[in-house]
Amino acid sequence: MALSTQVAGAGPLLRASLRNEVRSFAPWILIPIALSVSSVIVYPLLFPDLSERMSFATTIGSNPALGLIFGPAFDLSTVDGFNAWRSLALGGFAVALGAIFIVVGASRGQEDSGQAELLASGVLGRQSRLLTAVATGVLMSVIAGVATGVVTVLCGGSWGASMVLGAGFTAMGATFAGVAAVTSQIGADARTASSIAVAVLGVLFVLRGFLYSIDAPSWTSWINPLGWVTETRPASGDHWLPLVYAVILAVLLVAVAFALQSSRDFGQGLVAARPGPARGSIRSPFGLAVRLNRSPAISWSIAFIGLGVVFGYFTGSVKDIFASNPALTEVFAAGAASPDDLSSAFVVTILSLAGIIASICGVQTMNRVRAEELDDRAEPVLAAAVSRIGYLRSNVLIALGIPAVCVLVAGAVMGVFVSFADLGLDFGDVIRQALATLPAVWTVVALAVAVIGARPAVRIASWAGVLASFVLTLLGPSFKLPDWALGISPFWHVPDVAVDSSNGLGLIWISLFTLAFLAVGTAGFRRRDTP
Repeated sequence: MALSTQVAGAGPLLRASLRNEVRSFAPWILIPIALSVSSVIVYPLLFPDLSERMSFATTIGSNPALGLIFGPAFDLSTVDGFNAWRSLALGGFAVALGAIFIVVGASRGQEDSGQAELLASGVLGRQSRLLTAVATGVLMSVIAGVATGVVTVLCGGSWGASMVLGAGFTAMGATFAGVAAVTSQIGADARTASSIAVAVLGVLFVLRGFLYSIDAPSWTSWINPLGWVTETRPASGDHWLPLVYAVILAVLLVAVAFALQSSRDFGQGLVAARPGPARGSIRSPFGLAVRLNRSPAISWSIAFIGLGVVFGYFTGSVKDIFASNPALTEVFAAGAASPDDLSSAFVVTILSLAGIIASICGVQTMNRVRAEELDDRAEPVLAAAVSRIGYLRSNVLIALGIPAVCVLVAGAVMGVFVSFADLGLDFGDVIRQALATLPAVWTVVALAVAVIGARPAVRIASWAGVLASFVLTLLGPSFKLPDWALGISPFWHVPDVAVDSSNGLGLIWISLFTLAFLAVGTAGFRRRDTP
């Protein structure tokens, strides 16, 4: 069949898609812009002279916890160098995530909803929808990259470094638009396709940070597509060549996706969905919540075993890290009385990072409650002998339980590493610290319960707790924020149980906030309409 027939109608479909979906681009464009602009504006204000910048660079540059997230710090003594370190990895992650959701939604999402059949009834080629989906994701990535570069320049960044930074965002978005195009052919439905693509992004992101943090051989950065973007080195090299590799990979992935689409049935993935039992066995809303979230729970638990290994490696070598960089102690425990205190403070920080990541799955669970409403699957359940409160309570228990399991799994794996290291801590100390971290995790999830229960129209606000906790916990102390600002993050109130196990006042306060958020969400869900 001729290529023109295969992609017939792609142009009009693309224009219609952009008119309907352009508003969904906003978060994925604004996040990288906000990261970059805030960096070039705030850094000169916080560190006006060279001595302060060099001290900051010494303290942060070899911090393994920050390196795992932000990547290597090639140059923290300049505004553009700081912006590249702070924005490149996270901004690119956001653009890549947006590209995944856009491509999957415009391809497999339309098949799941039945919209694709309506479109296919017109003059539309078999490959047109996938071509439109990929083009939409790539266009969003281009807008995000160009807008970030231009706005950063207008706010004080240099032209060359800012445009390389923006091009890195575009390259990551285009690459994962290709990944999403492939997973859309593999997954049994849109949710599965998104989960696979996001899992690939998450694994590559953590692997990139881990290899850089342990000073792995330089060739290891070239086996990871995210390493290619890092190697552009905005402000400390401005290398454009690695982006060519990302573009080539994106083209190859899209070609593979088109080939796979030709060999699968409409509405089906290459990995078929497992048929359900002939007779249902679920007898309660809690059983339904468990069934719906069983696969994500298993996936997250396995992922946290891997994170526990990574975090355990860093924790086991914490004394070597502090010995090579004494200034780093200020990040974890200013005024600590002994090396053992430093080690326990490092464990607190690492487990807080694990808790922030774990809270994501809890917020996802609550957002799935809203998705069930919008897809008209909640009303049939509530029409039976199931109360609104019972339905919500079942999902809330799952949303609180999965992150708790993840944190404890990571803590157990870390505890094994700690028990073999001479840190003045044992397995039990790490487990107790993991338990002390759970109330902070639950506060973040409870905020999502309040938003989904009372004001689901603004469900984007359900992610506010994750974002605020991440920024304030990891970067707040380094940016000299006052205690009242740091206290907005519930993880700031987590005590170091190995040093002072009696200091639990902060946990009491955040637990009260957790209960208040849960009460607001419950009351709102009882009164509002569905969906």
